[in-house]
Amino acid sequence: MNASDRFSTGGFSLLEMLVVVVLMLVATVLMTGHLTISSRQHALANCQNNLQKIHLALSLYKTDNGGFPFLQEAKTSAEPLSLLVPKSTTMTEIFICPLTKDKALPEAASFADRKISYAYYMGRTTNDDPGAIIASDAQVNDSPKSAGQQVFSPDGKKPGSNHGKDGGNLLSCGGEVIASGPKTSRDLLFPAAVRLLNP
Repeated sequence: MNASDRFSTGGFSLLEMLVVVVLMLVATVLMTGHLTISSRQHALANCQNNLQKIHLALSLYKTDNGGFPFLQEAKTSAEPLSLLVPKSTTMTEIFICPLTKDKALPEAASFADRKISYAYYMGRTTNDDPGAIIASDAQVNDSPKSAGQQVFSPDGKKPGSNHGKDGGNLLSCGGEVIASGPKTSRDLLFPAAVRLLNP
């Protein structure tokens, strides 16, 4: 029996085992990255669904009251949007973006003094263009923005970071939800009668 026969017993060599371990690590990293992207896309879709439900509640409120929620002294978006509960909607989870760490709200109860995830363009009227923005993910500031300006966080840090550095969603008066990168591709201007209230 020579030396080469002793080592060819049908088992794995150290090099073969190392190659298998490396391949398993690469597959794990690729799968984890794919799952992370998939879960972010799922959360973004859930956020869009939240905004569509908020639009429905705003529409019901407008029908019942002749206009959108308005509070002269409001400092945050939670104050006027809490007027939607409980008559226009009893679901309060729709006011929390699934990618934030904002605390859950009590069901069917006012949340005027709590933090929500969405910004609100208070002062929109029933005559506004259906393409005008009425709500959105939290924005970097409360100023009007021209196309190309920062609307959401560029680095995932607050403010405007509901979706990290992936941008956010805009809700039009007509009910369309528009995905946007950190910089807006459209003008987000509004007249003096409208105030952008961040959470």
